[in-house]
Amino acid sequence: MQAIFARGTTEAPGVGGIGQAFIDSLQSKVGPKSFGVYAVDYPASTDFHTALDGIKDAGGHVESMAANCPKTKMVLGGYSQGAAVMGFVTSAAIPDGVDAADAPKPMPADVANHVAAVTLFGAPSNRFMDTVGAPQVVIGPLYQPKTLELCAADDPVCSDGGDWAAHAAYAHDGMVDQAASFAVSHL
Repeated sequence: MQAIFARGTTEAPGVGGIGQAFIDSLQSKVGPKSFGVYAVDYPASTDFHTALDGIKDAGGHVESMAANCPKTKMVLGGYSQGAAVMGFVTSAAIPDGVDAADAPKPMPADVANHVAAVTLFGAPSNRFMDTVGAPQVVIGPLYQPKTLELCAADDPVCSDGGDWAAHAAYAHDGMVDQAASFAVSHL
């Protein structure tokens, strides 16, 4: 099994705080099974357009794992901007208004068979994506049944709320454990 996680905006390289809490919970639930972690490599900067680097990196890694390690089940995850990255990775089409020369092609349909679950924390709402000039995130139909999107009450990134503390609370409000249980139930 491998967890592939994209950190949130301005978090240090790696999986970030929410990602580490999710991975720790997930690992405790899968027990002694072989468990790998891949941190999506992208800037995670306030320039949301650099998320394309993350979409390319994550999509390329998922496709490579599906081809080279076909028995490995993958759990995709992301927090905040990273949730948008992973959402776009699952998309069945390049979003409207995005130049096809800039965006990676959607992953082949058979890759979905290698992804057990997708867990997204604080995924940017359509309203939020509009404010940063980015297209809306649409989870592809092959991934929708195995995707869990979690949004804390009043989180201003994924809801109409205004509590920035809520956006940072996923590791402490039980949602990482909820997501890990969801992922394990799909393995």
